[in-house]
Amino acid sequence: MGQVVDLALEPATPATIAQHVRAKARVLAAREYSGRDTQLPASLANLDYSDYRSIRYRPAAALWRDASPFEVQLLPRGGLFSEAVQLHVVGSEQVLEMPFDPTLFSFEGRSAQANQEDRAALGYSGFRVHYPLNRPEVADEIVVFQGASYFRLLGPGHVHGLSSRGLAIDIGEYAGEEFPDFIEFWLVEPSAGDRTLVFYALLDSPSVTGAYRFELEPGPETVLHVSARLFARHDVNKLGVAPLSSMFLYGPNEAWNYDDFRPEVHDSDGLMMLTRVGEWIWRPLANRQDVRVTALRDGEPQGFGLAQRARNFGQYLDLETSYHRRPSQWVERVGGDWGVGGVELLEAPTDSEFSDNVAVSWVPDRPFRAGDERYYEYRLVTFDDRLDHQTLAQVQRTRIGWDALPGAAAPPPVSQRRVVVDFSLGGRVGDRTMGVEPAVVEAVIEISAGEISDVRMAPLPDDAGWRVSFRLSPAGSEPADMRLHLVRDKARVSESWSYVWYPQGPRISTN
Repeated sequence: MGQVVDLALEPATPATIAQHVRAKARVLAAREYSGRDTQLPASLANLDYSDYRSIRYRPAAALWRDASPFEVQLLPRGGLFSEAVQLHVVGSEQVLEMPFDPTLFSFEGRSAQANQEDRAALGYSGFRVHYPLNRPEVADEIVVFQGASYFRLLGPGHVHGLSSRGLAIDIGEYAGEEFPDFIEFWLVEPSAGDRTLVFYALLDSPSVTGAYRFELEPGPETVLHVSARLFARHDVNKLGVAPLSSMFLYGPNEAWNYDDFRPEVHDSDGLMMLTRVGEWIWRPLANRQDVRVTALRDGEPQGFGLAQRARNFGQYLDLETSYHRRPSQWVERVGGDWGVGGVELLEAPTDSEFSDNVAVSWVPDRPFRAGDERYYEYRLVTFDDRLDHQTLAQVQRTRIGWDALPGAAAPPPVSQRRVVVDFSLGGRVGDRTMGVEPAVVEAVIEISAGEISDVRMAPLPDDAGWRVSFRLSPAGSEPADMRLHLVRDKARVSESWSYVWYPQGPRISTN
């Protein structure tokens, strides 16, 4: 079961577990990559997603049930989840490996046809942690680790949406992406009064190995503290640190293009970034015609993430998927070797809301060569539409359309666009209540190519914020990278709206 890594190391003890995982990753990096065990019993290899879900973990068997606020349920292999992982429990006195036990599961549907021998050969594919996240009497799923180095965090009131990953390699490269795997986990048994859960992981891939420490901290937002020590087995072309993956099918700008009753369909609607010097940036997502990779350059940024700002049911009208409850997630840099680089955003075309087509990660400029070692430390934080320390006015919506009046006798070319950006009233934008004159707010706009003209500003109804609109005249087929923020008395009072307009426009659906 799983990849057996015999590295002739001293056995792990509770006191040496961190050093043990780190030594294992370092020694493993000096050896050739041996791949994963993906061989499944024939009766359990071709399960579809519904059949796989019919293999159910027995909740009463959860680790630490009734002994701690945290409990862990184990996940079997089967169907798409063919890769085995090794699991260990770190107790107060010893470290014990957890052999696969088929009696922890009930097999229903097609999986019930598997014989005892096949069931015993199944193995684990990951685990999920439960905690009373929303109600004291109910242990809700708070994080799940399963498949490659993927994991998903939930905060209070959230449903599953975007995913995190341990590491990304060569995202968006022509030669193809390399997917590292978490191949082994060590779960540290919590005490009855513990309010955090610690666990370790060993990462492996053809190019990189890694020793990870995670500390899960539930609260008003879920926080996962991550420490990653990476070892390069071979040269890495592009290293993606703290990667996030999500789905953006369409928003209000493209809704007319889809034969669907829902106005919007996405897990995230924008990329956020806080630069080293304190500039907040918002880049709306799009479903592009072609794969597009853009980067927001910086040196040691304070943070970045993917957000789902549209949080009203009426914006989606979807009772089944609850897109308005998908989590936003923030990556906060804590320490390590971040250096100079860029927050890189990949946007790929998709026709399906069941396929992630958006990825974001920190890509350092400094090469990661065979034999190199590197350390990253960061916090992952779930939130809704706004972080507590984001006090400036935020972009609420972006609309782009043909800059023409309906029925005009001599309309401009279709390439001429009207761009509308609405900012929420917040921070130091100005007080429009009780008869006080609104502050003089100005728009500062930059563009890399093409021309901007006819800039207009107006307050939104009900003192909800400010609207900036302008005419965009692209320079032929050249993309226009635009920046916009608001100032009052020369002081910045909003985040920076950042958007790249490609003259061919958004993706045209084939639906």
